[in-house]
Amino acid sequence: MNQKNNSQGRNNLPVAKQEDVEFSAEVADRDDFEAAERAKAADDRQEDQ
Repeated sequence: MNQKNNSQGRNNLPVAKQEDVEFSAEVADRDDFEAAERAKAADDRQEDQ
């Protein structure tokens, strides 16, 4: 697939809010908590559109 077709195909991909990822605060480090905060902020921005 060439790059032009590939970029057009991305626009048609479904957007899912739920991912199959388990987050455990018991084993999370600082980077995990920062990533969770960024993910929540991104979700909030998408919901506001």
